[in-house]
Amino acid sequence: MSNAILFISGAGLPAWIWADVRKIMGPSYDTRVATRPAISAATGLRDYAEAALRSAPAGRFTIVAHSAGGVIGTEVARLAPDRVSAFLAVTAVLPRPGGSFLTSMPVPNRWVLGAVMRVAGTRPPDAAIRRGLADRLDAPIADRLIQDFVAESPGLYRGRTSHQSWTGRRGYVFTGHDRELPLAIQQRSARVFAPGTEEHLATGHLPMLESPQTVAGAITRFTGVSVNR
Repeated sequence: MSNAILFISGAGLPAWIWADVRKIMGPSYDTRVATRPAISAATGLRDYAEAALRSAPAGRFTIVAHSAGGVIGTEVARLAPDRVSAFLAVTAVLPRPGGSFLTSMPVPNRWVLGAVMRVAGTRPPDAAIRRGLADRLDAPIADRLIQDFVAESPGLYRGRTSHQSWTGRRGYVFTGHDRELPLAIQQRSARVFAPGTEEHLATGHLPMLESPQTVAGAITRFTGVSVNR
């Protein structure tokens, strides 16, 4: 298994959320965090996937995708199936071929989310971020997260993946105390994804901040590449 990792953050989340995990994994791994495209009203899912692919390690790599980053990762794997050796989803949304983030949500969630985005945009209020994404995080980290959280293009949520199938090795990491993406919705995505391996963490929606050592362990077990100190 490749020791090159492309981390794809969830919607609105900064690259630094992976910093502790990357530090723990150390020089044994070549790790990168996917960049986001310049955002405009016309930015679509393909733009996100292409920006992520441009920031990936050279050669073959494993995708580690979080939350809505799973939709981007799905499209990356379909754009470059010869380069993606494996895909680990961390409490991620995974659409069916030809599906989108919104179509991956159960009814009525998808209707509510679609309506909210049309009226209020894609950046939740600070209080909602604190209650959902930042639940279980220490106050200073939650404050920094809220400060650095950015709006995304509606195309990330509405854009449909291609109909190509990617057949590489895949795993799913479930988060059992997740207020942002409840376990039932994680399980819905996992059924679509059909992972060969599963891990279950007793964390909220941001396990890489709440318990980076645990997330690093899940990644190393999935890739089979040990961390050298």
